[in-house]
Amino acid sequence: MSLAKIEEILGKEAENLLNHQCKTVPKSQLHLPGPDSIDRMFVPSNRNPQVLRSLAALHNAGRLGGTGYVSILPVDQGIEHTAGASFAPNPVYFDPENIVKLAIEGGCNAVASTVGGLALLSRKWAHKIPFVVKINHNELMTYPNKYDQIMYASVEDAWNLGAAAIGATIYFGSEDSNRQLIEVAQAFERAHELGMATILWCYTRNEGFKKDGTDYHTAADLTGQANHLGVTIQADIIKQKLPENNGGFKAIGFGKTHPDMYNKLSSDHPIDLTRYQLVNCYMGRIGLINSGGASAGSSDLKDAVRTALINKRAGGMGLISGRKAFQRPMKEGIELLQAIQDVYLSQEVTIA
Repeated sequence: MSLAKIEEILGKEAENLLNHQCKTVPKSQLHLPGPDSIDRMFVPSNRNPQVLRSLAALHNAGRLGGTGYVSILPVDQGIEHTAGASFAPNPVYFDPENIVKLAIEGGCNAVASTVGGLALLSRKWAHKIPFVVKINHNELMTYPNKYDQIMYASVEDAWNLGAAAIGATIYFGSEDSNRQLIEVAQAFERAHELGMATILWCYTRNEGFKKDGTDYHTAADLTGQANHLGVTIQADIIKQKLPENNGGFKAIGFGKTHPDMYNKLSSDHPIDLTRYQLVNCYMGRIGLINSGGASAGSSDLKDAVRTALINKRAGGMGLISGRKAFQRPMKEGIELLQAIQDVYLSQEVTIA
């Protein structure tokens, strides 16, 4: 995809996003993605050679292989959002093999999904694309719904079916977040022992994070601190929603803050807000991938390209986008995934 095409897709936002220069945390202080990312970030670490090999499998697959950037297809919405609501727009994805095929044909680095779906397909596909087994999920059958994550799979399950990595979610701020934190930390330790990489869905959940009509679940200060807790338990990749505002700690009236968090380390620009998320990932030593979000129909392509561009220019390492791809015909899903990847392949889209 040419820069002109990217500008066309972004429309009125193109100049603001493509020409922005970050004056908060300079890029010279960041550990940025590149072909040598594993050597720079993880070879000096406690990760054993089997983990390094798993990370290399993730980094070297798909159209972005060898760049340091990743594009991952995640499909665990059958549990998180009910299968009917997730797959009704395109029922072929009730069959998990089509999920794997979409990831391969779309040029993704990996496919992330449930233990049940990936286990059924492991002998056919696990050696052709890296599997990420999502080991815990929320579920919507409990009434009233609550913010919790239940372990659906063991780390050994993931290892036995040939996974390169496990994924898990923590709902920071929820009533059960302490238990989730302990469970996931233990799972990540075991995954590293067995040679698998770890990816944390690093989300905030609490009705109290909404104040005076403003939702702070994606505030840069709250999500940034969630990221910092995630890297503390040795996540190898952090998955986070794109920040939409800031000042959650101040508005809600909890936690600890410093004026420089808002005045010097960030601004109201989406690239600066995302860079603050990255700063909390040990200055980028642990890669930040942003989620693609829900499908909105005709605006999906623009939204996906916009999110990829913000993540890349902030210093992030990729995008993990599902619903925008699988809730449409496979050909269109492939085109959308490859449009995301084209942003990371473009030499003209630089770090801000």
